[in-house]
Amino acid sequence: MSASEHTTSRAGRIMSWLAALALLGLLWLYFENALQKRDNPNHGLVAQPGGSGELTLRRNRMGHYVAPGTINGQPVTFLLDTGATLVSVPAHLGSELGLKPGGTAQVMTANGGVTVRTTRIAELGFGPFLAQDVRAHLNPGMKDDQVLLGMSVLGNLEFTQRGDTLVLRAPGL
Repeated sequence: MSASEHTTSRAGRIMSWLAALALLGLLWLYFENALQKRDNPNHGLVAQPGGSGELTLRRNRMGHYVAPGTINGQPVTFLLDTGATLVSVPAHLGSELGLKPGGTAQVMTANGGVTVRTTRIAELGFGPFLAQDVRAHLNPGMKDDQVLLGMSVLGNLEFTQRGDTLVLRAPGL
């Protein structure tokens, strides 16, 4: 094999590896997007507080309704939970969201009892809805980044579920 053939062969192998890596990267991007849509079909939802007064959500593959929102101006992902009395924030997100831990309280969760810290959310944005001075707690047992949106917010809205769709409205609309 001549030197030029060896160089050409080596360049071909390098190009093959680069093509394979590019293909893997494209497949990763595709499947990452597909998983995101499956787990949070409302991920791209854009609704500003003070808008239409109505929000329509689609259920995810687990049967839950999740949606983007804000706490004190910081983006969060809410998991709607009509079984939760208050908004429940993972404790590890508290300082990032500007939440100050208050007294301790014992709460019962789906995973059993846990000691939480009470807090107040100055401003919570969810679709076209804006709530202020919301009672909440910081839960050290929550390890992911989803915030449970409980009845301290949902109790102020009207909601209708049909099939895989949930429509939330401000009362009186």
